[in-house]
Amino acid sequence: MTQEGGITIDGATVAKLARGVRLREDAVRGQKVLLAPERAMALDEIAVKIVEALDGERSLDRIADDFAAEFGAPRQRIADDVAAFVQELADRRMLEVIA
Repeated sequence: MTQEGGITIDGATVAKLARGVRLREDAVRGQKVLLAPERAMALDEIAVKIVEALDGERSLDRIADDFAAEFGAPRQRIADDVAAFVQELADRRMLEVIA
């Protein structure tokens, strides 16, 4: 995926959360959220799994392979969903791309 004037996200992308961005439990709402300076993003269970997988070491292709094996789901659909979500994080500047 390519974002005009922004970061290009594809299967080879290796990323982690940007400095200052943290995954936290919101006790009031009973869900996990990504907290960044002056912004927050509520996450569902799938988004939490993706965020936790962004370790700065594995590529998005490797994450998709791992999820496909873990959940017995179609690999390409998982890869597309992971890339779309990671692109959203990149667009919100909540992500640091390593490679």
